[in-house]
Amino acid sequence: MPTQRISKKALAVWKLKGILVTGMFFLITISLYSVYLWMNFSIYLAGSAGVLTVLTGVWTIWVLPQLRWRIWRYEVHEKEMELLRGVFIKRHTLIPMTRIQHVDTEQGPIYKRYGLTAVTISTAAGIHEIPALSEEVGGRLRDQIAYLAGMEENHE
Repeated sequence: MPTQRISKKALAVWKLKGILVTGMFFLITISLYSVYLWMNFSIYLAGSAGVLTVLTGVWTIWVLPQLRWRIWRYEVHEKEMELLRGVFIKRHTLIPMTRIQHVDTEQGPIYKRYGLTAVTISTAAGIHEIPALSEEVGGRLRDQIAYLAGMEENHE
């Protein structure tokens, strides 16, 4: 089983995303309540949306980030990479180093604010991502994977 964890700062990023999702549900709830007031719509619809908003908030802000962080693991071996992730469906992926075509780091505005980066590994089968690594760890990991996958030989 992989032993390396992503940054604990991932919790803050995922909570922020949860706040944004909950805010969207809150706007929908306010809209439904406004429709209820103006058109005598069912108060149960507005009330149900309110309950759903609260449950979504609890799930996406407090519960889901903790579960995701506890489960997310990765490991880089000489001949393969190992990724373990997923809350309801756990995915344990082995990526042979010989199949890696290129490796990148990505940093959007939210990751930049928290000093994080994501490492993306491209193979013919698709793209795999290790999210929320510190900038230093992400850079080192990208270079290590590129070296083990034999990419440095092509650039000399």
